[in-house]
Amino acid sequence: MKMQELNISDNNFEQCTKCTACTVYCPVVPLNALYPGPKQAGPDGERLRLKGESFYDEALKYCLNCKRCEVACPSNVKIGDIIQLARIKYSRKKPSLRDRMLASTDFMGSMATTFAPLVNQSLKLKPVKWALDSVLKIDAHRTFPNYASQTFENWFKKNAEPKQKKFKHQMTFFHGCYINYNYPQLGRDMVAVMNALGYGVNLMDEEKCCGVALMSNGLIDKARKNAETNIRAIRHEVIDEKRPVVGASTTCIFTMRDEYPHLLGVDNAEVRHEINLATRFINQLVEDGKVKLVFRKDYHSRIAYHTPCHMAKLGWQYHSISLLRMIPGLDFVALDSQCCGIGGTYGFKKENYKVSQGIGASLFRQIEESEVDFVSTDCETCKWQIEMSTSVKVKHPISVLAEALDLDTTTKLNLK
Repeated sequence: MKMQELNISDNNFEQCTKCTACTVYCPVVPLNALYPGPKQAGPDGERLRLKGESFYDEALKYCLNCKRCEVACPSNVKIGDIIQLARIKYSRKKPSLRDRMLASTDFMGSMATTFAPLVNQSLKLKPVKWALDSVLKIDAHRTFPNYASQTFENWFKKNAEPKQKKFKHQMTFFHGCYINYNYPQLGRDMVAVMNALGYGVNLMDEEKCCGVALMSNGLIDKARKNAETNIRAIRHEVIDEKRPVVGASTTCIFTMRDEYPHLLGVDNAEVRHEINLATRFINQLVEDGKVKLVFRKDYHSRIAYHTPCHMAKLGWQYHSISLLRMIPGLDFVALDSQCCGIGGTYGFKKENYKVSQGIGASLFRQIEESEVDFVSTDCETCKWQIEMSTSVKVKHPISVLAEALDLDTTTKLNLK
């Protein structure tokens, strides 16, 4: 009976039929011989790890956590979760200084925005890149996103917050670290679009990094604390204030909806279905006839859409594509669904850089050959990877909407 109890798993690895579809679709396997692949690292390895933790293999760190194995699996096995939970439970590797720096997005962001021009310029200097490479093992070829001098939160409180209560409908915006510290313009675009649709925008009283970088770098206790803070704040918004919570980042939304309960044991059942992605939220309003969109007649652009891996796992790419296709002056190009290779902080690490670029190589070629004005995607780290690896700029679908909409006319129609 004791042995039977030991061989019980909270995961559904027993449903694995050993078809190896997950391995075929894994972007890491063809490029890194050290990685055993999702079938061996996931369900096969779990059978052994249940017998003893000595069966754990540190090579599981090479998993990109892109979830493409789960998308491919015909038996709905949570392969990526099995791998990440094994890392959480069994890995004895302590996070390095590099790992802590890459994972501490709130701390690093708040420090960097204070000295944004100096930080941005310094990170481009060859001696700094060499030091990061040799000392911290952050690959010298990797470029960092710029930091903004003013956070989105500060801009919102000074410029937008006083105007939001006049709208009949209200929603809460989970902006995330990238918008707050690196690219407030996307947050401003979100406010402009939501206001034009007749929705007032609110921020949570306390918002923390979603925790995905903390999890992938082994800082599980901190990730769990962030998750508990976020879910507490989201419960207040959804249950007390009756406001849906909407974010612009696929990874933030995916993490809060699906990884909090699966990987961190943080219950979100009460509010999970009220945590939404911006393009899905807006497209559903349009499809239900609750809002109207009026587009500028002088807007013309050729655009390619890239589906982020976590968007594919959510199955929500339809909503972003649908919104973009509504724009009359837009020549739309759908890119093949491929991983860009960055995997959040994964592609910053020296030991992963070549694999990261190798994974994205065919996507980069496809983008260059498509002869588009720009690429659109809902993931900030995909944006960094594509802009670093191609000659094409990247815009979020919300920013495309902000540019293409006749905001004044749209506002008048939706405020009637």
